[in-house]
Amino acid sequence: MKFTLNRRQTLLGLGATSALVGFGLPARANTKVNVGVMRLASHAPSFIAFERGYYKEAGLDVELKYFEAAQPMAVAIASGDADFGITAMSGGLISLAEKEAVKVIGGALTEEKGLVGAIILASNKAYEAGLTHPKELAGKTFGITTTGSSFHFMAHKIAQANNISLSDISLRPLQKVGAIVGALSSNQIDSWAIQPSISKKMIAENAAKQIGLVSDYAPDYQVTTVFTSTNNAANEREKTQAFIKAYARAVEDYNKAFVDRTADADEVDAIAKICHKYVESDLPFEQAKNNLVEGSMRINSNLALSLNSVTEQLDWFKAEGMVKGNITPEMLFDTSYVDVI
Repeated sequence: MKFTLNRRQTLLGLGATSALVGFGLPARANTKVNVGVMRLASHAPSFIAFERGYYKEAGLDVELKYFEAAQPMAVAIASGDADFGITAMSGGLISLAEKEAVKVIGGALTEEKGLVGAIILASNKAYEAGLTHPKELAGKTFGITTTGSSFHFMAHKIAQANNISLSDISLRPLQKVGAIVGALSSNQIDSWAIQPSISKKMIAENAAKQIGLVSDYAPDYQVTTVFTSTNNAANEREKTQAFIKAYARAVEDYNKAFVDRTADADEVDAIAKICHKYVESDLPFEQAKNNLVEGSMRINSNLALSLNSVTEQLDWFKAEGMVKGNITPEMLFDTSYVDVI
């Protein structure tokens, strides 16, 4: 599905690519900004930009605000408790866009063939009972944070590709990632799909078994997006551009160190040490570093947005009746800040 940019988006978008290179002047010095984050490896650029002073150099005085699921972060953006968020599209986020409260302005984490990506897991008990492939998920339980979360969409893509009706899989909303980890580890649910920094750790600790990869069923899936309030997108362009500039710098550091592996050993260590302060801080550094490197997923350069993927997600939410059918791509996406791919 394609959509036509409105006049404002077209005019502003003409400079999107060049703006990401130079970005003109920084935001007003010490502009206070709250950034919504989760303690996941996929949020590494948030921590890198914070620790390396990229936000400050862009004129932003950033405070990190922590969340445990996508939906509460979307609510915080809409209410003004946070200015920018990086997380998956959820039904709540889309409904807030219909109310003209939030806008998706960029893309972040993405599934890419050739990289491990999110891993489909089975509990040890379910695996021993025969759940060794996603095609056997009918009649099984699958962990999600909330209805309409990225985990819900991944379950849909997995079921669709294996000719299983999603209604034949029992989805278990457990609100928090940590709660799903606990439920799978203790055999209270049968399956789940999660990014490799968590799934590989669970596999290594013999807390779950790998039965597939999400990228086999959802290649080019735009897992997370960058979003902000409609007011920021429309009326605080300087601040919004400054945030994207700082975050894009950190994305480049992250991809070079963990994904493309073109950074030298000292740089890899430096990036890993930053992330270790926020992610898997309970583990010894070398173990956490290995998990970060081996469990990395690409984050889109310059926060480019995979428009086909996010539009597919919007269409699915509408088809499932989780959001209103009258919500259009123009209501949800402001494509004037980054390239679309």
